[in-house]
Amino acid sequence: MCGIVGYIGREEAVGIIVEGLRKLEYRGYDSAGVSIIKDGKTDIRRAVGKLANLDKALRDKPIFGNTGIGHTRWATHGRPSEQNAHPHEVDGVSIVHNGILENYMELKHRLQAQGRKFKSETDTEIMSHLVASHIAEGRNLIEAVRASLKEIRGAFAFLIQHEKEPNKIVTAKTASPMVVGVGKGEMFVASDIPALLGHTRDFIILEDGQMAVLTADGVELSDFDGNALPVKTKHVDWSPVMAEKAGHKHFMHKEIHEQPTAIADTIRGRVLMEDASVHLDGVNLGDVKKLRRLIITACGTSFHAGMVGKFMIEKLARLGVDCDLASEFRYRDPVLDEETGVLAISQSGETADTLAAIKLAKSQGATVFAVCNVLESSIARECATSGGVMYTHAGPEIGVASTKAFTTQLVALYLLAIYLGRARGVLDKGAAQKCLEDLREIPSKIERVLATEASIIAIARRYAQARDFLFLGRGPNFPIALEGALKLKEISYIHAEGYSAGEMKHGPIALIDDKMPVVGIATEGPVYDKTVANLEEVRARNGKLIILATEGDSKIAAIADDVIVVPRTDPLLDPIITTIPLQLLAYHIADINGTDVDQPRNLAKSVTVE
Repeated sequence: MCGIVGYIGREEAVGIIVEGLRKLEYRGYDSAGVSIIKDGKTDIRRAVGKLANLDKALRDKPIFGNTGIGHTRWATHGRPSEQNAHPHEVDGVSIVHNGILENYMELKHRLQAQGRKFKSETDTEIMSHLVASHIAEGRNLIEAVRASLKEIRGAFAFLIQHEKEPNKIVTAKTASPMVVGVGKGEMFVASDIPALLGHTRDFIILEDGQMAVLTADGVELSDFDGNALPVKTKHVDWSPVMAEKAGHKHFMHKEIHEQPTAIADTIRGRVLMEDASVHLDGVNLGDVKKLRRLIITACGTSFHAGMVGKFMIEKLARLGVDCDLASEFRYRDPVLDEETGVLAISQSGETADTLAAIKLAKSQGATVFAVCNVLESSIARECATSGGVMYTHAGPEIGVASTKAFTTQLVALYLLAIYLGRARGVLDKGAAQKCLEDLREIPSKIERVLATEASIIAIARRYAQARDFLFLGRGPNFPIALEGALKLKEISYIHAEGYSAGEMKHGPIALIDDKMPVVGIATEGPVYDKTVANLEEVRARNGKLIILATEGDSKIAAIADDVIVVPRTDPLLDPIITTIPLQLLAYHIADINGTDVDQPRNLAKSVTVE
């Protein structure tokens, strides 16, 4: 998830572009750059870090021109560096890109065989070379872009300009956002509306498979084959603050709704269905058959992801897994050796306890690797010299309470489980293909859950004034009960606890009365009947039951006060789906109670001290 802005018109482009990038800096802040065309020549400025560093570079060495494109980056391929910052320029072709190109390695090898030299580690530079190579064959910019689009696979939104055709900017998109802003004698383009609200309120929202050619006088819209499409303009009345959140009241709500895209991005480019294989770019575990056990270490929400990962890996890879809180791991003299794998999970890659745990594990000869959302973070760098890093592609997460980072971690762990199962010879091709087919359906199933938000809001209103909550689950959904309780207490300040439903009779059942809301996860699976029996015990003591059930379940309505229905999926993937309504429930209870959802009291996004 990166920020993109372009301008073509009569004004100086740099100020407009940088101003727009500043509105989008929440989308990426590890590097930034601009490319401006003037008098048939391209001038580029790039800088590592936040946008202030690009501002300084432009003050020190200004550039001028009326056509340009800019980018603020959240790294996915290639560490944050000036070399990897966008725009990427090849033979006068400059490109900025949001998304992931699935086949970038095979295209890079082909282009290198043709003698082309690469200056960065990014997938984006591939597109620069493709367009430049087609122009070298005699095509104009528009023809070259269309030819290149036929060669790439993945999610993308591009802005492309060529110094020999300075009167146009070309944009194309699939599965990544792009909007065109309509002005008078000038046109704007960006990855999100807030970048342009200071200049226009009239927008063309590009759909997947569409390409637009911008000039100062207007825009021509077509599909990738060149068939002309009607231009439909939408007037937007959002305030700048609401626009930054894409119309959502809070970043947390926006990020809950971004999960189908974030999950698809985390899967994209890693799965080859033909041979049921998983490509874990950046991970090198050597001969995984030599691993005797795996220890997962993490904190907070990431620890809950690790608990779900234990179920996934033990089931699909038949490898024993222990889960350890990173804050406890190094204080109990853990038994580690060269046959032990240690997996660290961290959204930020800066969690102090997790970093300390992996340093200890490395010192004792364990193979250490990570699941992380931030390139070149401290944990990523520490693991790079051992087993490597598998990056999730959640994009920046602004809300302190983790949502999309958590579900993309679950996806990464499921992919890891399949990879280990195949490498260890315990998961056959047919079973792996079924797992991958089920995984690829998850984004659309989450869309269906998000579509039921109105019913979850109604439930939130009924229970918003409760002082305590219990969350119950079994099997892979037990960690989701813990996560659901954590989300509620984090942002609403309501006391909430998560338990294994089977542990109810060992103490928590004493808390049940007619004022106690109990959220039970009772989706279909091996422990369904036992979970329902545990919830019956709550009902017998007059507890208020909110139950998550699989669509088509005919039993649950008889015992539940409220039912939240979720789509059917494999039990190992169930936690990715069941966490969504719990996030929404926590969010709406907090919003009803007027708490600071995005920045709850006493909490920070990254815990960088013990």
